[in-house]
Amino acid sequence: MRSMDRLLRFFLSQFIRRGSVTFTTSSGATFTCGDGTGRPVSVRFLTAEAQRHLLLDPELAIGEIYTDGDFIVENGSIADLLAIALNQPDMVPRWSRVRWWLRYLIRHWQQFNPPERSKRNVASHYDLDGRLYRLFLDADMQYSCAYFETPESTLDDAQLAKKRHLAAKLLVKPDHRLLDIGSGWGGLGLYLAGMTGAKVTGVTLSEEQLGVSNARAGELNLTGRAEFRLQDYRETPGPFDRIVSVGMFEHVGVDYYDTYFKRCAELLADDGVMVLHSIGRSEGPGITNPWIAKYIFPGGYIPALSEVLPAIERAGLLVNDVEVLRLHYAETLKAWRERFLARREEAAKLYDERFVRMWEFYLASSEMSFRKQSMMVFQIQLSKRQGVVPITRDYIAREEQRLREAEATKRPVLRLAGE
Repeated sequence: MRSMDRLLRFFLSQFIRRGSVTFTTSSGATFTCGDGTGRPVSVRFLTAEAQRHLLLDPELAIGEIYTDGDFIVENGSIADLLAIALNQPDMVPRWSRVRWWLRYLIRHWQQFNPPERSKRNVASHYDLDGRLYRLFLDADMQYSCAYFETPESTLDDAQLAKKRHLAAKLLVKPDHRLLDIGSGWGGLGLYLAGMTGAKVTGVTLSEEQLGVSNARAGELNLTGRAEFRLQDYRETPGPFDRIVSVGMFEHVGVDYYDTYFKRCAELLADDGVMVLHSIGRSEGPGITNPWIAKYIFPGGYIPALSEVLPAIERAGLLVNDVEVLRLHYAETLKAWRERFLARREEAAKLYDERFVRMWEFYLASSEMSFRKQSMMVFQIQLSKRQGVVPITRDYIAREEQRLREAEATKRPVLRLAGE
């Protein structure tokens, strides 16, 4: 066995102690790591450069060499491999910890997100060809964690339940002025306008999403109640009776948490309610995975609650309720990954095979981060004063039931994703 192969075997054996992964090097040498439990996975390096890259920077390299086609999974899938890799005693390979700390030291620079940079970061992901997202999202184009009320829930059911759950916590009344920060393709704002009678303003930095949102508002005859703008939340005039933000806070950046919550406090009416829905990490502060930061979400960061709550307090906002959704996003991402792979040929026609591998790796690694590690989703309900929401949580179930009944008479016919 060559020296490079021996080095690879030594380090990988130190890291992979659970499961069973058989590696074949570019020179043809084979070795197996792990304790033999679970479904075995077999992989192959096609180049010596791919092996060197993995040894030098494993957190970045694994996604790059898979995307480039220099590392293939021969038995199982990349999701199966990542399920093993992210279920090890050490979250980061020991030989890569120095790199992790270096990245931690510069994370503030990487998350420097003034308005212009925020717009560029958003465009790099959300202004991709809209047909791509229609390949795997639900019919309402919800690109955030769904809420699976039962194990049998479909993706469309779970995304509708997510909107209903958020609306219940917001306690929206007819003609309430409601701001949706990071409004996506408009699904949540249109649901709130249609089901509650609120006057919705949605702000996004994605031109692609803006066009779809306003077109959908017109199709549903909701243009008088739902307006979508290409606007940064920092430049949005208020006030609003209700504020909701779903899947946007991950793009704010840790140095802008004070700015974010102080602006929300300025925009929120004295008797208003805000609900923040965001991915979070259950352990302390960390870094954005370098591959995700480079290829998927530049400028993004998943916060720990210990980083979020102090900024809320400094803004003078009151925390009324915190709910943690644990495996809901793992199930959402599984559904997205399966739907995407079922239509991978269409994705390849939109872009190419390299893009398909990159997107598969993104969905699989994200799913396993929620399934095997400490990622979760939190919903924080905020107000500016006491007594704005009921003092017990049973109102949420009552509001959800009321909305279900409204959906039975008002729910629009949804097109299937991709149509």
